[in-house]
Amino acid sequence: MAPKVLVSDKLSEAAVQIFRDRGIDVDFMPDVGKDKEKLAEIIGDYDGLAIRSATKVTEKILEKADKLKVIGRAGIGTDNIDKEAASKKGVIVMNTPFGNMITTAEHAIAMMFAVARQIPEASASTHEGKWEKSKFMGIELTNKTLGVIGAGNIGGIVCERAQGLKMKVIAYDPYLSQEKADQMAVEKVELDELLARSDFITLHVPLTDQTRNILSRENLAKTKPGVRIINCARGGLVDEEALAELLKSGHVAGAAFDVFSEEPAKDNPLFHLPNVVCTPHLGAATTEAQENVAIQVAEQISNYLLTGAVENALNMPSVTAEEAKVMGPWIKLAGHLGSFIGQMTDEPIKAINILYDGVAAEMNLAALNCALVAGIMKKVNPEVNMVSAPVVAKERGIQISTTSQDKSGAFDGYIKVTVVTGKRERSIAGTVFSDGKPRFIQIKGINIDAEVGAHMLYTTNEDVPGIIGTLGTTMGDYGVNIANFTLGRTHAGGEAIALLYVDEPVPAEARAKLAETGLFTQIKPLEFDVA
Repeated sequence: MAPKVLVSDKLSEAAVQIFRDRGIDVDFMPDVGKDKEKLAEIIGDYDGLAIRSATKVTEKILEKADKLKVIGRAGIGTDNIDKEAASKKGVIVMNTPFGNMITTAEHAIAMMFAVARQIPEASASTHEGKWEKSKFMGIELTNKTLGVIGAGNIGGIVCERAQGLKMKVIAYDPYLSQEKADQMAVEKVELDELLARSDFITLHVPLTDQTRNILSRENLAKTKPGVRIINCARGGLVDEEALAELLKSGHVAGAAFDVFSEEPAKDNPLFHLPNVVCTPHLGAATTEAQENVAIQVAEQISNYLLTGAVENALNMPSVTAEEAKVMGPWIKLAGHLGSFIGQMTDEPIKAINILYDGVAAEMNLAALNCALVAGIMKKVNPEVNMVSAPVVAKERGIQISTTSQDKSGAFDGYIKVTVVTGKRERSIAGTVFSDGKPRFIQIKGINIDAEVGAHMLYTTNEDVPGIIGTLGTTMGDYGVNIANFTLGRTHAGGEAIALLYVDEPVPAEARAKLAETGLFTQIKPLEFDVA
């Protein structure tokens, strides 16, 4: 029997035709996604579900989806899908991460033109029969300095387009290597320098703990007088109230925003201010982009249902069903190793070197590589998945090398990853024990045996008395329960490390208290997805 797919949102007819051409039974019901009760009533009949943003795939919907094998989102964002519930149900969640890059970049450029020449205000004035040439004096983009915050996929396209406009492009991106910056012909700078030099600033980063409010009140005050700011990335990157004040004072000459801290934005401090251009999250809203992502999601769903191929999956590795049983714990280990390195590394990464030993070397190394690189790159972009992570790494100029070898030590197999930056090398190794649980077995060349927990604390220090007591007492003082405590050292009196597995995140106050002791050279909280 042919697989059956439901298209529950307004997708391109071209996508529907792809399903038909591949021999898949498809029902095109573009309004049913808005009717939760109707969707829950019929979802049990389908093997695949193709959606955009209108359909909300909740746990209750998934409870009824007894046949469902795959959900494909035409676009990047998957907030409308309960991915945890989908994973528990065994449903693959796919997205189309690269279908709207050009469209979003072009919108940013268009917004830059609009705010430079006050086009929306001038258009409204002219429509009213006014002829206010002197009121709408603009500026040229040629020879102006464009500061790009985030030089990844979309940011990189903006850099290229801006250079075609004869702009001077500077970029702030902690994960952009100098070699990649040279290839892009952009000047790599720190954030403060970008703020001070830029005539225009455009943001192209995801919303993470590191980027949230990156243009804070304090940072906005550091900008060049007369700057114009464009945000077509994510709401929450800019302190909108502080920006509104600077627009009123004249320090900021203009702003163009496609995204807002709260959406849909019915009210906002930026609304109704002169020389502020606002659009309702139109970054991906072009015919071409919607066609691209619709076609891509139809092809991905078809490929999976007909051949088992997994592309752009957010909640499972790209491995065959036979491999998954054996590789599951090793996939988790690879992700944890990458996550550890990613959370510990703040400098641009030049290279990732991965060593597979023993039984690990006999597995699907491409899938393990993807899981490990995804773990590293998630700090840069939480939307990265196992398929897109190597692409993101390549675009950032990161060299990935893989070595495999026969069993060489006490373990049946292990994985070791070494990350190379311009300043240092950092390594960690891990294995999977017979209980199926991943373990960290070596950090910085120091042997340990540490179970991986959701919340951990990593410290380094000289091997002196009192470390265990200080850590234990401080955790107790702040109500943090220690589930597991692992120590290691190079030699007596040498460098030592501690890795604490705790039941809840260690408060900043507790970490500050540890720092005050002067005993520790590094104190780093870590978070791992152990679900």
